[in-house]
Amino acid sequence: MKMKRMLAAGIVLCMSIRLLCACGRAERDTAEKVQVGVTYYDQSDTFLCELLTDFKEQLKKCERDGLETSVIIQDAGGLQKTQNDQVKELIDAGCNVLCVNLVDRADPSEIIDLAREYDVPIIFFNREPVAEDMMQWDKLYYVGAYARQSGQMQGELAADLIKADSRIDRNKDGKIQYVVLEGEPGHQDAIIRTETAVESLRENGIVLEKKGYQIANWNRAQAQNRMEQMISQYRNDIELVLANNDDMALGALDAYKKLNYTETNLPVFFGIDGTDVGLEAVASRRLSGTVYNDKEGQAKAMAELAEALVTGGEPEEIGLTNERYCYLPYFKVTIDNVEEYLENNTR
Repeated sequence: MKMKRMLAAGIVLCMSIRLLCACGRAERDTAEKVQVGVTYYDQSDTFLCELLTDFKEQLKKCERDGLETSVIIQDAGGLQKTQNDQVKELIDAGCNVLCVNLVDRADPSEIIDLAREYDVPIIFFNREPVAEDMMQWDKLYYVGAYARQSGQMQGELAADLIKADSRIDRNKDGKIQYVVLEGEPGHQDAIIRTETAVESLRENGIVLEKKGYQIANWNRAQAQNRMEQMISQYRNDIELVLANNDDMALGALDAYKKLNYTETNLPVFFGIDGTDVGLEAVASRRLSGTVYNDKEGQAKAMAELAEALVTGGEPEEIGLTNERYCYLPYFKVTIDNVEEYLENNTR
């Protein structure tokens, strides 16, 4: 008899636990709060810091009666292991959607496994995982831009200026001697930006001679150091600097300033991303051009997608490609239109 009473009590306990779990799931399914956990590869990245500032503003705009939003942002400091741990911490903190800017775009499996275990969707941004990893689970999304387009536009900007100003070919040999500052070893976007920029210049009839190439990890100080090395080797031979982002283009310019080069002996510099400092450098004619990476559009897409995923909305309304990807276009920026982008950034 005692055994029967214990068995009955056990059944009631199990049913109670199942009921509580079901209630928990119901609360999650009809969440009144979009709690976003963000982890990004490195806080030293100027573009990402500006993107996340915009993201917080866009997420706030998603609030309405009965729906709150909050965001927790963590810097992985360039370590994938740290980022994996941060994802677990964010899930434990109650985040019901994750935005992840991968340290290593080829190593997201642990993060995906964790998110899937707790049924927390992931929006990857800026650093696109390989296609095979994106197929590991049906709640994985990506927001970013086409790297190839940015490189092509950078090459077109440089080609247009070279054709318009014969003084850029300072040694009058009919060729443009150039150097490259690349973002990161083996990084897909960095490689594509470099290759397509050079291809684009050649397709536009510019004869090139490559003088040097350095990795500067998207960083202005590193770019200055690497550029000083190339200047010591090639001196006045460099006529064009192609940098994978604005910070590295500005770092290259810093190197020339430190070495007291006069303006007539400077090469022309081109960046990518259209950061605040990059746009200001174009406006002051220190950079000859940049390619605007639409951080406002990406932030808006991330915020709206996060809201849809948590509240049961339709992610397709955001304009996804293949039901998972949202790509925003790049735009060319020169002295002729830079004020338009500076105005957008101050609104």
